[in-house]
Amino acid sequence: MTTPTAASEPFCAEGAELIDAGYPLEAVDVLRQGVATGEPSAPDLLVRAYLESGSWHAAAEWLGPLVAQGHIRFAGRLGLALAEIGDTIHAEEALRMAVDSGDLTAANDLAILLRDDDRAGEAVHVLRNAADAGEPYAGANLVELHLDAGNLPAAIDAAERYAHDRRPETLVALAEVRAQQQRGAEAERLHQRAVQLGARRGHTAYGRFLQQVRGDWARAEREFREAERAAEPGWAYTLGRFLLDDGRPDEARGYLQLASDAGDGAATETLIELDGDPADD
Repeated sequence: MTTPTAASEPFCAEGAELIDAGYPLEAVDVLRQGVATGEPSAPDLLVRAYLESGSWHAAAEWLGPLVAQGHIRFAGRLGLALAEIGDTIHAEEALRMAVDSGDLTAANDLAILLRDDDRAGEAVHVLRNAADAGEPYAGANLVELHLDAGNLPAAIDAAERYAHDRRPETLVALAEVRAQQQRGAEAERLHQRAVQLGARRGHTAYGRFLQQVRGDWARAEREFREAERAAEPGWAYTLGRFLLDDGRPDEARGYLQLASDAGDGAATETLIELDGDPADD
């Protein structure tokens, strides 16, 4: 999607700037005005603002009628929102609609839904098909699925099959497999290569490797700070959790609050752990 400019799409330009700055909730009202005035980029940006702010109910209410009217390109994001609010039946329908229409990205969310419904075999099938079709994250997610199930041989097979520089996330997956194989030097080289190639969670994954495998908390923190600068998904919770585990709760609180405000349930639970549950007062 072409980046909107203030001259051509003023509401979208302002909304995109707010989202990129980490304020998706503030972008919602601005982008609603963009939709109302017919700015072409507004619908997609509004969906992004809803999803990145964790406004799942609002996203589902906005997307449901669009998909029902035949705008299938929104089906995957509708499925994600429905899954987050617990409507798994309709979420699966929407996600399958998206995958069938060629939206391979939706295969990743469909696989998570199937896994959580104890249908891991179906999830493997969905991810393998998407990975074979070239979806950039499906191969890495397939490896993660096998690792979570404790099936290291299957994870090794998938990691080696799909690893490629054109899909940096697969290098992260192979690195995690190599770490489990006690091949730490190779794992570290793969993490560094993934970071160099711009893996979506490259700094985050490398930081966790340094913390958990190398026991090098100083270098791990540097990677988590780089994840912040790169705006990697989930960076705020990762950094907040790290600081809390490092005995720095005052530094951690702001990052955890930022993640919680963006809809991260783990961050909300960690804040309760840190500050206590107000319901107990």
